[in-house]
Amino acid sequence: MANLLGKHFSVHVFGQSHAPSIGAVIEGLPAGFTPDWEKVDAFMARRAPGSNAMSTARKEADKPVILAGLNEKGQTCGAPLAMEIKNGDHHSVDYDQLKALPRPGHADYTAFLKYAGANDIRGGGQFSGRLTAPLCFAGALALQLLEKKGIHIRARIRSIAGVEDGLLDAVSPDLSAISSGSLAVVDEDAGKRMEEAVLAAKAKGDSVGGIIECFATGLPAGLGDPMFDGVENLLARALFGIPAVRGVEFGTGFAAAAMTGSTHNDAFCMEDGTVKTKTNHHGGVLGGITTGMPLIVRMAIKPTPSIALEQDTVNLPLCENASLSIKGRHDPCIVPRAVPVMEAVVACVLYDLIAK
Repeated sequence: MANLLGKHFSVHVFGQSHAPSIGAVIEGLPAGFTPDWEKVDAFMARRAPGSNAMSTARKEADKPVILAGLNEKGQTCGAPLAMEIKNGDHHSVDYDQLKALPRPGHADYTAFLKYAGANDIRGGGQFSGRLTAPLCFAGALALQLLEKKGIHIRARIRSIAGVEDGLLDAVSPDLSAISSGSLAVVDEDAGKRMEEAVLAAKAKGDSVGGIIECFATGLPAGLGDPMFDGVENLLARALFGIPAVRGVEFGTGFAAAAMTGSTHNDAFCMEDGTVKTKTNHHGGVLGGITTGMPLIVRMAIKPTPSIALEQDTVNLPLCENASLSIKGRHDPCIVPRAVPVMEAVVACVLYDLIAK
């Protein structure tokens, strides 16, 4: 099922960007769990639109409404937990011309082919980043359950428009060093340069992309399976479900291709009676199975395809070349709002493995 994530802890997402609501049905929550709703709201607020000049002006409260799954005490009761988020501030008229003129870089054309023109074009329909809001809700719950087991997940912006953030130790990353401000970085000066790059692109009617890096600490060794059910496989599949993701890498990632075996290999050592590695090029996973070292995964986010600059496209009904200037309210850079989405997806996948 295309909109289903996970097996033991599963999240089934529904809705479209401009539909009356979006939401999710979550199965696999342990009975008797009392969610901290203030933490859920705070987590979802990090993804919500309209928070600063770097995001879309669309205003959505992203307030989840629980439809089922709790008992009279507010605890999970063993039944699937169903939730919805009402959509409100949308300008559907901005998308009228896109039925005929597919936007470059968007799923408009492939959706037109897949669904024979019946796809909901408004706001991108089911392909919209709007559907990451229910993912953040599910992830907020998974994060709370993982924290009870001593597992902590935090993502930061590694780069935007080529501006690099400072380094974090791959063996013992200090997650508290990541800013809780509008840009999740460890170097405030780098964050300022990133913001300047985003606003400069916005002023030109253009957009920029970047890279997000996520850490998971406290993971036990032995999670995952070899070959097609490895931890990297499951995470990559899930992360590519986030709109705008163009690449995923683990540990040293593609840079490992330029290294030698003697420099890339992580030497094993004993520390307080536990097997660890002196370096962490492997990013916490070997053979698809966790080693107990911090898990490190990055995803590359493309520039927002909805830009004000005129672009070439085609007129589908007329079968001829055309041009398009995209109207509406769009993020000049998706990266800042995608940080909690990555944390949520990683949390869902890891809790699914823990709950196995």
